[in-house]
Amino acid sequence: MKLHRLELAGFGPFLERQTVDFDAFADDGIFLIAGRTGAGKSSVLDGVCFALYGGVPRYEGAEKRLRSDHCSPDDPTEVVLEFTAESDRWRATRSPEYARPKRRGGGTTNEPHRAVLERWEGGRWVGVAARPVDVAARLDEILGLTQQQFLQVILLAQNRFARFLLAKNDERQALLRTLFATRTYEDYERELETRRKDAERALVAEGDSARVLVAEGEILARESDLQGTAPTDGEPGSTPAAGPDPDALPLAERLAALVRAVERAEYRFDTLARARDAADADLAAATELERAAATLRSAQEQRATARMTLDRLDARATEVAAERAELELADAAESLRTVIDAVERAEAAERRAADAERASLARWSALGEVAVTAEARRDREDELAAVIAASDAALGAEADAAALAESVTSARARVADMEHEIATLEERRAPVPARVVQLDEQLAEVAGAAQTAQATQALVTETDRRLAAAREAEALETTVRAAELAALDAARAVQTAVARLTGLLQRRLDGAAGDLAATLVDGEPCPVCGAAEHPHPATVSGESVSDDEMAAAEASKDAAVQADAVSASVWREAREAHALVAARAGGDDVGTLEAAHGAAVAALADADAGVARAAALTAERAELSALAGAAEAERGRLRDELVAARQRVALDEQRSAAATAVVESARGSFPSVAARRADAVTRRDAVRALADAAAERALLTQVLAGARADRDARLSASTFDGTAAVRAALRDPAVRARLDSGVREHESAARAAKQRLLELELALVDAPDELVDLEEPARAVAEARARFTAAIAAVTAAEGVARRLRDLTQRADAASRGIATLADRHAVIARLAHTVAGRAPNTHRMTLETFVLAAELEEIVGAANLRLEEMSAGRYRLQHSDALAARGAASGLGLEVMDAFTGQARPPQSLSGGESFLASLALALGLAEIVTARAGGLRLDTLFIDEGFGSLDDDTLDLAMRTLDELRQGGRTVGVISHVASMKEQVPAQLVVEATPQGPSVIRQQAAIVA
Repeated sequence: MKLHRLELAGFGPFLERQTVDFDAFADDGIFLIAGRTGAGKSSVLDGVCFALYGGVPRYEGAEKRLRSDHCSPDDPTEVVLEFTAESDRWRATRSPEYARPKRRGGGTTNEPHRAVLERWEGGRWVGVAARPVDVAARLDEILGLTQQQFLQVILLAQNRFARFLLAKNDERQALLRTLFATRTYEDYERELETRRKDAERALVAEGDSARVLVAEGEILARESDLQGTAPTDGEPGSTPAAGPDPDALPLAERLAALVRAVERAEYRFDTLARARDAADADLAAATELERAAATLRSAQEQRATARMTLDRLDARATEVAAERAELELADAAESLRTVIDAVERAEAAERRAADAERASLARWSALGEVAVTAEARRDREDELAAVIAASDAALGAEADAAALAESVTSARARVADMEHEIATLEERRAPVPARVVQLDEQLAEVAGAAQTAQATQALVTETDRRLAAAREAEALETTVRAAELAALDAARAVQTAVARLTGLLQRRLDGAAGDLAATLVDGEPCPVCGAAEHPHPATVSGESVSDDEMAAAEASKDAAVQADAVSASVWREAREAHALVAARAGGDDVGTLEAAHGAAVAALADADAGVARAAALTAERAELSALAGAAEAERGRLRDELVAARQRVALDEQRSAAATAVVESARGSFPSVAARRADAVTRRDAVRALADAAAERALLTQVLAGARADRDARLSASTFDGTAAVRAALRDPAVRARLDSGVREHESAARAAKQRLLELELALVDAPDELVDLEEPARAVAEARARFTAAIAAVTAAEGVARRLRDLTQRADAASRGIATLADRHAVIARLAHTVAGRAPNTHRMTLETFVLAAELEEIVGAANLRLEEMSAGRYRLQHSDALAARGAASGLGLEVMDAFTGQARPPQSLSGGESFLASLALALGLAEIVTARAGGLRLDTLFIDEGFGSLDDDTLDLAMRTLDELRQGGRTVGVISHVASMKEQVPAQLVVEATPQGPSVIRQQAAIVA
């Protein structure tokens, strides 16, 4: 992976868009990120991390202040990073979530997190993902590194790689787990522990199940009296044996005793089964004797019943003969019922037909008609039919005439209405053109209102911002003056303290010269100049100055100097703050800006009024144009409808005149055609009814004569004297059915009784008439059944006990065999689970995950030592330690430093600051190589180190620089953040971050100058 270009806008300390061209450092291979503390050096690395992962390591767990505090509401916040990965060039663009003031009204609104990922294809950028979640997923595929891995192998932020060197076992495990994704092994550990617990529970449950089954079998054996010695042949029970408590015996002995109880239960069941079979045979013999006696008793009772039945039937023979004669006479009369009823029906029909004929003739005469012959009636009917046909033809014309007259009236009214509507529309359209011209002139006057309002709004916003800055500057002037006075006072205090110290020094010097002159002796050399003559010795003047006075004066001077430095710093900061705020105000005072702001607000109000007036005029003109168009369309529609309406009026008037002529001809003297047709229909119906009634009467007279002749012939051939005799012999069907059924039932019952009595007499020829006794056989059966029932209950109970005891024994035996299998399985699983979890028998207390991470750590240490040995001149080597930690702590991921000078291993915490930095750097680079290899061999062409090189001496710094110089081989670019002055001299390619007097930082980029 190689970085090419980074753009930061409104991000961290940067307000204006800043650009970093990493390709400019490619030739040199290493560059320095320099700048004063707080200028924003680390924010450059924050921008790289944010562009790729949407997060910044420095803000983990804290407020994410990614947006620059220097941004105004309309300033954008954006990070753009171009890089190469997977042989493709990519561009990631992100904007963080932040709160900004609402553009209208008060309060704030949230700008959401935005992200875009693009790929360079065909000479242009092509979008790949446009949502943060999609961009994150795609970058995970492209980079192959999580954010933690990226921070550990590419962007080595402050205090991150040193933390890995000095971490404890559990802290180092947490970091390695994140980098190498070994939580799967922790899942294996949890799964094995779950299986161990399951196996343990299964073993305990199987043992409990076996003991419960044996105990249940022992209870059943005791309750069934099956304990003790085995019964001998012929013994139904057993003798209980005294002994120890069964619960105290081993499970195998208790199970063996239970097997013996099963044998005794089966022996008892066999004995009781034989007794049951004997009782069953006795019950069958007694039941057979009872059945024979009951059969004889039943036959005797049936013979006596048959005799009584036959006597009763013989007593009713005379009555049945009379019923038979009555039935025969009723059957003969029934054959004549039809012809007699037919004559009566024909007579009634002939009378009704005569009455109908007389009524039809009266109705016909009432209509004034005199034609009574059949031929005259037919002629009159034809005449009336012709009138009806002509009327039917004229009825449609009569209805059309009325409808046409109404349609003509309605059409004439509609014509008048449309003429009025057209005149009204013309009157309303007349003033519209003049008003449209007037509106166009007024719109021309306010044409630029919107642009003016937008410009004045921007002016109001700008003057408002400058006015706030001017007021803040005015408030800061007091602070500046106070700081200036304090600085002047401090400077005067310094002068006073220095003057006092100088005076004391002069006094002390003067006193020292007098004291020295007092010790001079002529002819002896001076201890100062060596001369033997002393022409002008100094005289002692004033009081001598003590050491305490000199120390106090020195302390006062130092305090004054320090106070002066603090006051000067406060004054400088106040001036800078005031200058920054005054620059934002544009150099104008509050009064000038207040006047400008008021004028801008008034201009904005005028502009807003112009915009509102323009909107109102535009809406009115659009409304007038729409109304004019609608009126023109309506006018054309009404004219078309008026022409069509006038044509319909003329046509309807012609149709109405023709229909009126047809109606006048068809109605004759009647008020309407319908009235004439109704009269003709009434007369036609009357003549038809008269003809139908005459024909019906003639037909029924013939039918009556035939019915009478048939009746008389049938009576002459029968045994009856006349119609009255037949009526007397007739019976209802129910009576005849009852008589027939009674006669037939009597005859059938008599035959059956004689046949049954004959059969019984033959079967009981030797049997007496006295009934046999059934009580003794029934008593014998009851006694046998009671013995059989008792035997069944006993054998059933014995069978249930034996079956239940056998089942319990078999299940207990199976559970006993399963205990051994489960115990072996539990031992294997428990040992494996304890070993993987770092418990005994695992003497190193290393979990499976720790074991895997320890292997990774050994490779990391091996890669780190390749550089540490060179940077430490062969003195130090890192080595992995799996020694047991104290007080049962986690083990397996320890690090030690082998000191070649002493031959002893040292803890990393014992290294000095510079040594710790070198070891941490070597370990971080080794970790980066291993993590990169695990990520699929991703090539890292860009590396950043943000760490304090100031802890290194010159020689050690040279070693570190040689290591960094090796890293840039093969086209790799290394960026280093440092304040060390010598590094600025050694690394000419620099990225300088500077804070401007106004507050925001800027980036200056300078590549190495090639001679």
